[in-house]
Amino acid sequence: MSTLTLAPATSVTDTEPRARFRDLLAAEWIKLWSLRATLWVLLLSPALILVVAARNASYTYDHFDPGPAAHYYQSALNSSFSVIGADVVMLVAGGLGAFVVVGEYASGLIRTSLAAVPDRRALLLAKALVLTAVMTGWGFAVSGASFGVAQAILSGRGIGLSITDPGAFRFVAGAALFAPVCALVGLCLGVLIRHTAASIVSTILVLFFVPAFFTDTYHWSADIAHALPFTAWRRLSVVDLRDQLVSAYPATVASAWITFAVWSLASVAIALLVIQRRDH
Repeated sequence: MSTLTLAPATSVTDTEPRARFRDLLAAEWIKLWSLRATLWVLLLSPALILVVAARNASYTYDHFDPGPAAHYYQSALNSSFSVIGADVVMLVAGGLGAFVVVGEYASGLIRTSLAAVPDRRALLLAKALVLTAVMTGWGFAVSGASFGVAQAILSGRGIGLSITDPGAFRFVAGAALFAPVCALVGLCLGVLIRHTAASIVSTILVLFFVPAFFTDTYHWSADIAHALPFTAWRRLSVVDLRDQLVSAYPATVASAWITFAVWSLASVAIALLVIQRRDH
């Protein structure tokens, strides 16, 4: 009598290839654009920034007083992207960064994502990279368009600038890269809080309201203020130092770029640590 030999059972996970990181990037790209609010927010919000830039440029055009002491250079730049524009970027980028995380938790999709990808850190890193790429492109498109609109209006007064003028590209780049920094802060708070309204409100508090509590009056207060993203953007936007606010403890351009980098990297690092410990 022959003996029946059974082949060892093979699990599905043994036969399926592990997801490559580029597959995770593709999946996160699809998930980001599958959010119905994403496209509308990213398309409609720049309209407000462009309207504000056109209005500011028109005001500068009408009230510009030419003279040897006129600070036309900084005025022309400020017309392109003002504090209102920065506020819109904080709301849009920070809110979207939080929502790409909490949206998955609210819908329950996060369970499927974490079950399909055992490496939680790789999943979140892919989400962060896609978010950074999208918001960087959006930031440059918005800041570049607002710069172009404002300078086209000011050219009628002979004070319109080119992107190749000294400091102009730094001004545009600072406004553009402010977007991914805010988005990554929102992503981090979304991972920490996991509640839609609370995450978005916390993002606004950190990015918008906290800088108001610190001034350049004291050294310790100035150091904290200079270490915040909003203050760093304001320093990058100052090209004509005659228009910089008088301060006993002024920030530098290098420290502003470092602030952008530290907040971005720290936000991702904290989010990776939290999701790895909390979701296992």
